[in-house]
Order: sequence, then C-alpha cells, then structure tokens
Amino acid sequence: VTSFPGGQLANQLRMVASMIRAELPTNVYYTALGGFDTHAGQAGRHANNLNQFAAAISAFYKELVAMGQDGRVLTMAFSEFGRRVAQNASNGTDHGTAGPMFLFGPMVRPGLLGRHPSLTDLNRGDLIHHTDFRSVYAGVLEGWFKTDSTKVLGRKFKAAKIIG
Repeated sequence: VTSFPGGQLANQLRMVASMIRAELPTNVYYTALGGFDTHAGQAGRHANNLNQFAAAISAFYKELVAMGQDGRVLTMAFSEFGRRVAQNASNGTDHGTAGPMFLFGPMVRPGLLGRHPSLTDLNRGDLIHHTDFRSVYAGVLEGWFKTDSTKVLGRKFKAAKIIG
C-alpha cells in the first residue's frame, strides 16, 4: 500500500484507489481540490495547491501501478473556470477564459494537444483558447469509453486524439 501525502485531494484519491482495489463496478470517480479561486495573494496559495495536486496524483499512480491497475485508469484534471493573465490590485487574478486540462495514464498520448495560448495576444485581457474542451471530452468518450460522444455532449465535436 502506497503512502499518500496529507491533504483533501490525496485523501479522496486514496479512497478512489481503495474502491478500485475492491473492484467496484464504477466507471467514473470525481474528486475535487478547492482553493484555486485566487483573487488575492495568489503566489503562495497557487504554488501550495499545485504541490498538493502533484503529490496526490503521484501517490495515486504509484498505488495504481502497485495494484496493476494503472492501465485501466485515465485521469483528467480540469478547472471550471480560467484565470486572467494580468495580476489584479490584490496580488491575485480574476476569473477569465481558457485554462489547461491535464490527462494522466499510460494510455494517454504524451505531449501538448493544440498549442500554448499567447500571454500577449489577448481578448480584452483574456487568453484566447485554441482547443475546445468539448473536443477533449469527445476524445475521452469515444477513445476511452468507446461511446458516442453526442449522447453526452448534445452535438458532434471533433474528437481530440488523446488515446495512444
């Protein structure tokens, strides 16, 4: 059994690993890590959240490998909102558009999907996204779950090539 770090995400992922070990017939687990809504004092808080995220994901995959289940688990990390590029007067950032998604697992094609958004070519202070998140969802639904993504997304989106 892997030693997990402390923190809310690590505790949730430890529980998910236990449910996977128990062979529950669940296809999707959802966990959350709060604290990224950093309108003030972002620098230290954001770094701590990213460290907590990295340590929790690392421990989770070490546990999956130890169980021989890493090839059965695709992990997707996302935020429900992006952040603005410019810092506000409170040393934080306000809600914005576009944001990264991270996918983990040996079945995921490595590398960057799309291209990095420009930090200088902005739309009224917001990042301009290049990849619609629904194409990532379509890629996961069709490539991993082998299901018609239109049933979930309500219409057809070009499925991103995620599964290698």
